Amino acid sequence: MKDLLEWELRPAGPDEVEAIAELRATVMRPDLERLGRFDEHRVRQRFRDSFAPGHTSVILAGGAFAGCVTLRPAEDGRWLEHFYLAPAVQGRGLGSAVLRALLDRADAERATVRLVVLRGSAAQRLYERHGFTVEGADEVDVLMVRRPDAGRPATG
Repeated sequence: MKDLLEWELRPAGPDEVEAIAELRATVMRPDLERLGRFDEHRVRQRFRDSFAPGHTSVILAGGAFAGCVTLRPAEDGRWLEHFYLAPAVQGRGLGSAVLRALLDRADAERATVRLVVLRGSAAQRLYERHGFTVEGADEVDVLMVRRPDAGRPATG
């Protein structure tokens, strides 16, 4: 892991919806354009419509806003949603560190974690490195799942 930043998670506030919606638009734009699905208004509105501050954390790196992540309870585990990192902090180990912390929490609760990633997104490789496998796909989205302790070496 190169150049890992000091980071922390803190609860998101309802007043942060616009900053996060803007980050989402910035981060998702290249993949959505590649898929022919980018819409300047829709990319922000979809986040606004689903924003759940009670389940969303802001990622701070070096004390500054660096991204966000939602880990929403579901009937059969958790949904990992809205995991966005500012371009300036990508590629420095921060995404892996945050994901590992969230997955450790899910493993402790014996919770299965699901997520949807855009087809062809580099993020899919990150998720695969952390034990997620493809459960289904369509022309735009890939549904991934990770069972508790997936990707960890067996003990004993």
